[in-house]
Amino acid sequence: MSRFWSQVVRDLTPYVPGEQPKIANLVKLNTNENPYPPSPRVLAAIQEELGEDAARLRLYPDPNADRLKAAVAARYGVTASQVFVGNGSDEVLAHVFMALLKHEAPILFPDITYSFYPVYCGLYGVDYRTVPLADDFTIDPADYIGQRKHPGSRGQPEKMAKNEIGGIIFPNPNAPTGCLLALDAIERIVSANPDAVVVVDEAYIDFGGETAIGLVDRHDNLLVVHTLSKSRSLAGLRVGFAVGHPALIEALERVKNSFNSYPLDRLAIAGAVAALDDEPHFERTCTAVIDSRRQLTSDLAGLGFEVLPSAANFVFARHPQHDGAALAQALRQRSIIVRHFRLPRIDQFLRITVGTDAECAALTEALRAILG
Repeated sequence: MSRFWSQVVRDLTPYVPGEQPKIANLVKLNTNENPYPPSPRVLAAIQEELGEDAARLRLYPDPNADRLKAAVAARYGVTASQVFVGNGSDEVLAHVFMALLKHEAPILFPDITYSFYPVYCGLYGVDYRTVPLADDFTIDPADYIGQRKHPGSRGQPEKMAKNEIGGIIFPNPNAPTGCLLALDAIERIVSANPDAVVVVDEAYIDFGGETAIGLVDRHDNLLVVHTLSKSRSLAGLRVGFAVGHPALIEALERVKNSFNSYPLDRLAIAGAVAALDDEPHFERTCTAVIDSRRQLTSDLAGLGFEVLPSAANFVFARHPQHDGAALAQALRQRSIIVRHFRLPRIDQFLRITVGTDAECAALTEALRAILG
């Protein structure tokens, strides 16, 4: 701590990203990266963008990333005015908290969810309330219905009551549980809160769910956030986007252009467009991950683990007779790393990324040896 720190910095509890260790012959199953490479078209597009002498790198990229917005719009059947793009979905979410969730009333999100949400709240001064997951670790839509936002009298500040909210955000599938909320349940939440923005964070939706993007034309309070890090295998390129009503997108653009007008470089734009254009590759890799997840779930259950139903590229599992932290440490000693959260209700669970079949088999064999 330094005397030069601002009070904001003093009060922050920063997000802790997944470990990126330098261990030889590592089986890395802790950060939900796709085990398969991106479309070959991505590298070709990046090489074309560079040209023979990389001279284009002296020029700024398109601040609006119009090519990428057009590609997202074409892929999901929306207009470019309904698309916002940013440097990974984390940056997109950061702008969402500032532009759409920073109100006088608190926002709602699950008590077990993406741990960046409370960090953004601390950074931007957003009040929040957590909503406990059900006993089976699923989101109950009823917990988000019956809320309201009271505008107050003209000329007076908003009056707050216990059931008033400034917005709702949750991942679907949820992280780190992997549990999926059905599309009709999402629409119930959105419809029941017409005066609050509902943000659905769909980082993992392509591995087993149906996107809520199809609902945005019916609900001006719905924003859906995606990333190309997971299902498009582009975690190293940092590209994310949001789809919603043009008024919501305009708010995000205003914040972006007050922060960094060039969040996506020329190579990221070119690579992202190419990835979105290669639907067959996308479908093949998603199917491979889903098949491996099914086998991994079966293998873990055979070893006595309780595995939550997952629609993501990871599973969330615990063993009734073995401590979660001890299992994670024992795996690490065998050069296999998984994610363990020292948090209430889930401190016995391991979040295990679905790797290749060979990586999943190595994990299973290691666990079999550890369990004896």
